[in-house]
Amino acid sequence: MDPMTFSIIRHRLFRIIDEAVITLKHVSGTAITNEGHDLMVSLYRADGTLLMGGVGFLHHLTSAAEACKAVIRRFKADIHEGDVFLLNDPYTAALHTSDVYLVSPIHHAGKLVAWSACFVHVSDIGAMNPGGFSPDSRDIYTEGFSSPGIRLVSRGEIQQDVLDTILNMVRSPEMVSLDLRSMIACNNVARERMGALIAKYGADLVDEAGAELIEQSERQFRARLTELPDGSWQSRQYIDVNGETACVRLTMTKTGDELLFDFSGSDPQSRNAINCTKWASLGGLFAPLFPLLCHDITWNEGAIRPVKMIAPEGTIVNCIRPAPVSVATVGAIQSVNNAACATIGKMLSASEKYRSEASAIWHANHFAIFMFGRNRKGQYAIDILTETFAGSGGARSFADGVDIGGEMPNPISRMANVETTEGSFPILYLFRRRAKDSGGPGEYRGGTGGEMAFVPHRSLDGGMGFVISGKGARHPMSDGLAGGYPGVPNRYIRIGKAEPGAAAHLTARSLEEMAGERQPISWGLSQLNEGEAMYLRWNGGGGYGDPLRRDPSLVHRDVETGQISDEAARDIYGVVSAASGVDLVATTARRSELRKIRLSSGVAK
Repeated sequence: MDPMTFSIIRHRLFRIIDEAVITLKHVSGTAITNEGHDLMVSLYRADGTLLMGGVGFLHHLTSAAEACKAVIRRFKADIHEGDVFLLNDPYTAALHTSDVYLVSPIHHAGKLVAWSACFVHVSDIGAMNPGGFSPDSRDIYTEGFSSPGIRLVSRGEIQQDVLDTILNMVRSPEMVSLDLRSMIACNNVARERMGALIAKYGADLVDEAGAELIEQSERQFRARLTELPDGSWQSRQYIDVNGETACVRLTMTKTGDELLFDFSGSDPQSRNAINCTKWASLGGLFAPLFPLLCHDITWNEGAIRPVKMIAPEGTIVNCIRPAPVSVATVGAIQSVNNAACATIGKMLSASEKYRSEASAIWHANHFAIFMFGRNRKGQYAIDILTETFAGSGGARSFADGVDIGGEMPNPISRMANVETTEGSFPILYLFRRRAKDSGGPGEYRGGTGGEMAFVPHRSLDGGMGFVISGKGARHPMSDGLAGGYPGVPNRYIRIGKAEPGAAAHLTARSLEEMAGERQPISWGLSQLNEGEAMYLRWNGGGGYGDPLRRDPSLVHRDVETGQISDEAARDIYGVVSAASGVDLVATTARRSELRKIRLSSGVAK
């Protein structure tokens, strides 16, 4: 087709998604959506295949395609203009029950020509634990409302009985209603803008442009793969929760213009809700693949075709119903993210042409903490602490990782302002800042994570409830690359009331200044009462290259700016400081000493 027309249609498709995202954020009232950007909007062809992936959490691009296909299978010819379907069953397509998909058919002249799809993580889904994660669940039946596909809007009219039934099962009906209405508005905008595009160019020409765009992405991705070395690379990720350790194992093999992700050897499905389904694993491996290997290629069905996945049934990465999956997004799915990021990074590092695009693992472990309770206005509030989206950048082959740098699977992730959180919940922040020594050491340092502490404040219930989940605090998960060390793991500490005569927590500006009993906690339901405090640290990015090869002046700079401690500079980087800066003679001797220790012990120190 005419190249100019093709470029215009392609650009318009991007703009349609952007405008729909803006609509979603403006209508939504939750911090997790409009500030944390835990969302996704994309366009799909009439058969449900991905036409153009949008921004947000990229895990959902392939899962929402399966959601469209599931609706097509279920409703067949009973799909009409103005309909909107809801799907959130993890064993059909969704990642977990809290990630609600709304998919909307797009018609022209009475014919189905495309789909729009979006998701948000709703405030509550009616699981046995408040909020979006249910660590106490032992099966899917206790993880809240779950639908393999239901019509929420029929021919432009909301099905009030369906909406009322859903809202009757959740703890925060006002916010969940707003979540759903924001997604309806998002799909309405996408449908209207697609209608205008088709009215101008015709349905056949727009579909032809979409088909060519998919073929173009496939050609470009296969061409890139042929430029990368053939081989196999491996990664392991450990999850440690509730007395159980589980392992996700991945072998990625690149042959010619194809990639195979093989999760054989991963542990059996867990009794805990960290499992994920095969659709979630597929989305999990594409989430880092799209930005790492297809950053300049349109994300659509063409970029999916060269990739195959093996995920043995009954394992933690392809569990069998009714295994619990509510913590999947911050459990097995994120472990799949990390393992894919690690193997892709190793492949890029093995390429002379693409080595500069290699990256260690970014933010590898969400601390998924939902707060719930009544605020000073008497309102019952449920939402997630969005600091978990602030992330940390993995080091690159030529530069340090970005401090508090977001995360690879969501290019637009961010955290809410302190004032937003304090305005909605009865808490008061004591501090929130970059965490010293959190970035993985290396010739190029991983980006730092962060640390924070807060106390209940003006709560009508005398405190706040918390649901804590994730992958635990025992294992480092932000693996380094090419000899780089991992970033530090998460840390969760509940701090009791200050001892009599000690300063109250309100004056504390660090964990060391909090004079109360410390209780490590990283899983389950918890209560934070008045006078107590919560301390959290999230993980840094992985380092790149041997720390003993790092420029001593950069190590000194990091000490001066509070990125690393004097102890880390001396014992990990082998850099000795002097009054005027770096003592180069002492540094050379110290590094030589550390190398001898490595050789004598056979273990990197």
